[in-house]
Amino acid sequence: MSTTFIKAQASSIISTAFDLLTTVICKEFLGFWYLAASFTGTVIGGATNFALGRRWVFDGRHKGVPLQLIKYLITWGGNMLLTTTGVFIVTHYFGVSYFISKIIVAIVVGIGYNYFLQKKFVFA
Repeated sequence: MSTTFIKAQASSIISTAFDLLTTVICKEFLGFWYLAASFTGTVIGGATNFALGRRWVFDGRHKGVPLQLIKYLITWGGNMLLTTTGVFIVTHYFGVSYFISKIIVAIVVGIGYNYFLQKKFVFA
């Protein structure tokens, strides 16, 4: 495994922790509907992931922020769609709690979608 892949997974774990914490706070303490809480968590996790990806994982500081941000937002929009849809399907149709659904979907989308697009498109 490459150092970049390991850093990307560490960044993903950190971002997912922020995402899950935000999701739980929004759902359990603020009374959000689980999909609204998941969406909010994904926004916070995405912002964390961009910052870590740019500065630490892919060392993208030598390129301009605006272009990277636009590419990240395009990629992140797909992430948002996949995550929100995945959480709904796993929670609604399989009866799994929103929290477990969020973890399952985050792992699948993180490895199968985010890593490759960030490496080859956003921070390339």
